Order: sequence, then structure tokens, then C-alpha cells
Amino acid sequence: MTLDNILQEIQKAKSIVLLTHENPDGDAVGSSLAMYLALKEMGKENVDIIIPEYPHTYKFLPNVDKVKKQGQKEPYDVAISLDCATIKMLNGWSNYFEEAKTKIVIDHHSTNTMYGDLNYVNPDSPACAQILLTILEYFNIQITNEIGKCILTGIITDTGGFQYQATRPETFEFAARLLKSGINVSEIYKKAMNTKTRENFELRKRAIDRMEFLENGKISFTYITKEDIEEVKATQDDLEGIVEEGRNIQGVEVSIFIKEKEKGYKASLRSNEYVNVSDVCLIFGGGGHKHAAGCTVTTMQLEQLKEKIINQIKMQLK
Repeated sequence: MTLDNILQEIQKAKSIVLLTHENPDGDAVGSSLAMYLALKEMGKENVDIIIPEYPHTYKFLPNVDKVKKQGQKEPYDVAISLDCATIKMLNGWSNYFEEAKTKIVIDHHSTNTMYGDLNYVNPDSPACAQILLTILEYFNIQITNEIGKCILTGIITDTGGFQYQATRPETFEFAARLLKSGINVSEIYKKAMNTKTRENFELRKRAIDRMEFLENGKISFTYITKEDIEEVKATQDDLEGIVEEGRNIQGVEVSIFIKEKEKGYKASLRSNEYVNVSDVCLIFGGGGHKHAAGCTVTTMQLEQLKEKIINQIKMQLK
């Protein structure tokens, strides 16, 4: 069984590195930290968790100060990729994964390319953190308060606070079990979902002012430039969640939010009911979930990227 093999490789390993996708969200950060804490519970001393940049929102998570921007020079015995569908999305540090003696993938994206030696992928799960809870229990790891906080953060953020269609009955069961164990669900919900920086608020205002509605209001589009980010003294972290503004408007099926990066643009797409935005983003080298996906493009200007994405979405509109 895959989980038995994964456990065996972890037990043998003297050095382990944890990796996740670029532009990490709450599920990526929460799952990585939960796995880090679990490995420490297993007595593993040489464990590196590498996330070059992550949103300030998640600084409340336990052991986030252990996150590193880069790892050791020598190849790791085991590399574990969490919440990442493809090797090229590993935060620019795919070399740590490729050079490791054993490569393990734990994920829930339907677009996962099974790029590990051992792959544990469940696309029916609404969050990687929910899969991880099952795995850790199978490993007989005690779900401590700290591990529980990280897992619940991943579940809450990737289900949009339990509102996305991918949310399953067992998701509420897992949350209830964590609540019974003493995890403060309301506190985590507030910190992970409702607390915004002033810079994020200022960028949201600009994005809302620019918002366009296309295809009889079924598509919303907005963007933020590098100049905007500089003017409000924001970081890339402060762009978290802006894409949701469009999706929450009545009649909108797909929300498109594009942010300018140092090189190129990052497009975030969200859909409400039937458009598969993961399929759209795959065309541009990205991916994700049916209702939440993204891609990074360096070969187009803003208007060209906007037009091409909209044309792909139009083919799915009813």
C-alpha cells in the first residue's frame, strides 16, 4: 500500500525536505507546517520546510518561523511535495525534489501529473490538509493542537470557509473532531479568512474601481499593476483574495484577476457553478481546481492575456 511505503521511506530517511507550490495559499502553507510538525513528532531532526514567499496572513501559524528560503546543498534522502500538481510549480526549487533519493507527492489536484516515486493523490478531497489528516492518523501520529491548527487552516482556506462545492460531509466531520480536541475554529477562521492588511484593503479598492463585466455580466475582470503595489507600499502577499470580489457578485460565473509581477503576469480565476477554470489555466501552463485555478504568463502583455483568457472562458459559458 502506498501509505505503508511512504511511512517506510520517511522512517529510513535522515534528511527530509518539504516543498509546495508557488504563490502558496493557506492549504499549501498549512499542510507543509502540519507535515513538518508531524515529522518532528516522529523524531526526525533534519527536516527543512522551504517556502520562499508566503502571505503574511499565515504568520499566526505555529512554527512558521522555521520556514526557510532555501535548503541544504547535499541531496535529501526524501523530498515531499505537498499541494502541488506539477513539478515545475515547486516554488522554483524543483531541484531539491529531483535530486532527492526518494520523491513523495501528497496532493488533491485533479491535474496532478504523478511526478513522484510515491504518489498519494485524492482529487475528491477539497484540501490537501484533509488528506494529510487521514495520513497522519494512519501513521498513528497524535494530532496535537499545533498540527490541528495547521490542518484546519488548510481546510478552511481551500473550502472558502466551507462554502465551495468541493466541500464534503467528511470535511465537517474532520473539523468537528478538531474542534472537540480544543482547536479554536472561530479564531482560525477570523485570522485566515477575515483579517486583511491595510495594503490589501487599498489594493482591493483599486481592483474594484477597475472591475469590468463582460458577456452579459457572466465574466468579471480586474487587475493590479506593479505601480499600484509600489504606491501603496504593498507586497505580493497583499494581493491575496482579491479575485473573490468578482465571484461574489450576482450573475458572475467567472472572476478573472490579473496581477503584474516583476516578469510577466499572474492570472487567478474563480468560477461559481459550471465553468472549469482549471482547463482554462492549463492552456497557459497553469492549473488548479475546477472552480479555482491560476497561471503565470511571461510572453504576453496584459490586454493580450485578458483577451485570450476571456476567449477560452466564452467557449464554456452557457
